[in-house]
Amino acid sequence: MATSDRIRKLVTDNEIVVFMKGMPAAPKCGFSAGVVKVFDALGRPYLGVDVLEDPFLREGLKEYSDWPTFPQVYVRGEFIGGADIVREMYASGELSALLADQGAA
Repeated sequence: MATSDRIRKLVTDNEIVVFMKGMPAAPKCGFSAGVVKVFDALGRPYLGVDVLEDPFLREGLKEYSDWPTFPQVYVRGEFIGGADIVREMYASGELSALLADQGAA
């Protein structure tokens, strides 16, 4: 399966996907840890995918999302952004509204 197909399958088969450095239980960078804290605070289940385990996935995601850094957050197949955007959306209530609007709350 091509890397872009793998990514598409992950982001469409799971409501929330966080492509991150490390795993939710053990993030390997502060930005990834920040996104984990947001979703843990929301109490929302999500799939954490460690991009450090797969260089093809790591590079493929940069092209797929046109976003050069990690973490990368997808909600229902749509790219939301990285750590700063997710934290801002959480602080403003926009992230909770997005999840509620999509029938995820």
